Amino acid sequence: MGHIYFARHGQTIWNVENKICGATDIALTELGWQQAKELGEKILTEHIEIDEILYSPLCRAADTAKEVARVIGVPARVELRLVEQNFGKYESTPRDGEEFQLAKREFLNHYEGGESMFQLAQRIYNLLDDLKKESDKKTYLLVAHNGISRVVQSYFFDMTNEEYADFGIKNCEIQRFDFD
Repeated sequence: MGHIYFARHGQTIWNVENKICGATDIALTELGWQQAKELGEKILTEHIEIDEILYSPLCRAADTAKEVARVIGVPARVELRLVEQNFGKYESTPRDGEEFQLAKREFLNHYEGGESMFQLAQRIYNLLDDLKKESDKKTYLLVAHNGISRVVQSYFFDMTNEEYADFGIKNCEIQRFDFD
């Protein structure tokens, strides 16, 4: 079987301000644009073979993916299932707020207007199941969000609830995942 790569979008102003972005469409900072370019250069330098980039429709991930695609010369297209989790009432609140940290450990929580972890996992697991079927023919880079990285990690590795809730990756960090 094949593999996929996953990268988180570049830095946003809400990342700097330690706010929850969620489904709110927040643009990249200048550093975020630079991180996207550097991610593309890293892919070239490390000879990471990618056939196509799939990205979240939110501008921070879309702009990151398009910049990486420009640098490495591969096609990129939107994948709606990669949109970040909607954190409802917690959008724009402090990322490390005590109430939010407790709420995200409850996987059926809809955050008063948002999306539960189970709903998020279903759509990401369905996407990964689809990509697994193609993985012997094509290698994808998924460009999305920290919340999505958590679900991708849980698809490939067992995690406790606490490990899941605490998991995250840095802006423009790239990870490889191998299908069994």
